[in-house]
Amino acid sequence: MNVIKSVQLYIDKMIEEAGVGMKILLMDRETTSIVSMAFSQTEMLQKEVYLFERIDSGRSNERLKYLKCIVFIRPTRENILRLSNELKSPKYGSYFIYFSNVIPRTDIKILAECDESESVREVKEVYADFLSINANLFSLNIPTCLHALNWYQDALDRSVSGIIGALLSLKIRPAIRYKSGSNVAQQLAKKVFDTMNKESSLFSFRPPENGDAPPLLLILDRRDDPVTPLLTQWTYQAMVHQLLTIKNNRVDLSSVVGVPSELKEVVLSAEQDEFYEKNLYANFGEIATTIRDLIESFQLKAKEQKKIETIADMKNFVESYPQFKKMSGTVNKHLVVISELSMQISKKALLELSELEQDMVCRADHSAQLQKVKKLIADERVNIDDALRLILLYSMRYERHANCGTVGLLNALKTRNGRTHLVPKMLEYISQYARTELFSTVKITDAVKLTRQLIKGMKGVENVYTQHVCALKEILEEIFKGRSVDQHYPFINDVPAYRRPPKEIVAFIIGGATYEEAMAVHQLNQLGYRVILGGTTIHNSESFLDEVVAATNGAPFKHSRSLQAFHSASHA
Repeated sequence: MNVIKSVQLYIDKMIEEAGVGMKILLMDRETTSIVSMAFSQTEMLQKEVYLFERIDSGRSNERLKYLKCIVFIRPTRENILRLSNELKSPKYGSYFIYFSNVIPRTDIKILAECDESESVREVKEVYADFLSINANLFSLNIPTCLHALNWYQDALDRSVSGIIGALLSLKIRPAIRYKSGSNVAQQLAKKVFDTMNKESSLFSFRPPENGDAPPLLLILDRRDDPVTPLLTQWTYQAMVHQLLTIKNNRVDLSSVVGVPSELKEVVLSAEQDEFYEKNLYANFGEIATTIRDLIESFQLKAKEQKKIETIADMKNFVESYPQFKKMSGTVNKHLVVISELSMQISKKALLELSELEQDMVCRADHSAQLQKVKKLIADERVNIDDALRLILLYSMRYERHANCGTVGLLNALKTRNGRTHLVPKMLEYISQYARTELFSTVKITDAVKLTRQLIKGMKGVENVYTQHVCALKEILEEIFKGRSVDQHYPFINDVPAYRRPPKEIVAFIIGGATYEEAMAVHQLNQLGYRVILGGTTIHNSESFLDEVVAATNGAPFKHSRSLQAFHSASHA
């Protein structure tokens, strides 16, 4: 199971069916992102796609009848209207139309009636209705999906179509489990189940043999694990997203001091960057060693390039130059990114911060941890938003402790002009299940991880605590081991008992997944399991807090008197 390969196959098929010759790709806002995350512009040019246009933005009226137009859009009402207008007055010689999901017959009829010039050669459905980030990770780019802890209708509809697209692209018809106690998870599970039944002809895949369980769609709620998105990250992809933010495989470095103009925005794609692909899940100590080795290799090749004395040397130089130039770009890009990460780690005291975060989520030691939180949030080196993360973790962990010090911490945060209103918001957001189960089930998987370790002799790079195990990994392990999870993760319909656990699982998190969870999925896949992770979005701590605020707007505030008093005072 590989979501990137699935999308690439669909795009290749579209281009192949258009035949040889110059082509234009006409897309909408979402399919533009879908395509750009599967192929680079250079790769598309090699496939004879020379122009790219958006159907939903300003376009030229120039008629280019010598071009074939590949239309790849989502089957929305607005897109059908725009395409109808295009076909009434066609700019291109022929049209090959592909929708990213199921399209109603009535819309096909509307388009046929508009095609008076008979310029449409093909109309098909392809099921690439999601953003493929890693081989095992996809997103729907929905930044906020809840209001008053209930679905936005548009977000629910988009989630259904995105999941249906992912299932069809992977060619599986799964059984569906959802998180009990979560109304939003149950709603989504029911809608996906109903859609699969309605489109049963599309889901007529061969069922498992020998009594094996069918694949499983596991629908989860971010409110059951609000801890994971708040933790400091120490693997490459997760660190870049936490400290610099990755958006559609792009990282904005324009604020980095002294960055060259060509590196103000960089692309980090596992499909297009071999170094990145190999180091997605490497910890920061390993990355520092690897980039050093890459630089040494580059310096060696650079010396070789200078030795041009014979005709054979010239020939070798010309043949190897593209690879040399690509390697140069890779070295420069990752060196800038890693240098910025290293600077932020030092400047923001993230090693000390992360040590306390991991300590709080993995064991209870209220008095000592409270004193450490007080000390760190008063430390001017600690960024105000990082101080807030510490208080959020403390407040969730010790909400019901007799000597809970959350109000005192909020007063300290207020003196630094911190966003104190987010703590009551988080306590509204966290589910009842998380309150009772999350901290009691967090395990320290390896006692050795309680001590800091230097990695591979790199000075200044330490393996800071990583003993936190995300809730997603624990539930996946339970399912693969064949243990009963019916109490907390019931099926949406009656499913017969199977002798073996499912071999394939698609997990989808309402409220956003994280790169830490993607790494957990990767680790399971390395053991031979088959898991794909999806989410309404991919969060870092900042985007997660934005989601928390949006999700709790309109929800009643119902927590301790002291917090209610603080909440009222902070809004006075």
